[in-house]
Amino acid sequence: MPTFCFEEEGIVEAEALVRPVVESAGLELVDVVLGREGGRRVLRVTVDKEGGVDLDTIAVTSQKLSRRLDLEGFSPNSPYSLEVSSPGVERPLKAPRDFKRRIGEQVKVKVAGDELSTNIGRLEEADDEAVVVATEGGPVRIAYADIASARTVFEWGGKKK
Repeated sequence: MPTFCFEEEGIVEAEALVRPVVESAGLELVDVVLGREGGRRVLRVTVDKEGGVDLDTIAVTSQKLSRRLDLEGFSPNSPYSLEVSSPGVERPLKAPRDFKRRIGEQVKVKVAGDELSTNIGRLEEADDEAVVVATEGGPVRIAYADIASARTVFEWGGKKK
């Protein structure tokens, strides 16, 4: 599996250029990542909307983003590939609003510290400072500042009632 190396430089500029295009299309900007993979630069833009996005929406959004980035002269001296996609069934959780929308769903939260630990369970609460995950060992409160990464976990067969 190829390794993806992240670039900090240019990400703020890229996000500022793509956000208005994405939001004017009635979509939510989930993530913008600029990095290197297989010796090439890749700008990955993840979009979503209530009910999900289809391939036609992805294609139209990709065309609009490509035009905007070209017109604004994004990365003129270093070629890149643009990839536009939906977050998929296992969605990354980055901001408090992402967690708040997913209360009741199964999540996997990696916590930074001396050692990376992982908490898997039902997301019970999310406020402006932390989340509560109901794990097999009991509820665990995790501050956003301690979260290294988090995502929803797809449950085959749907949620248990």
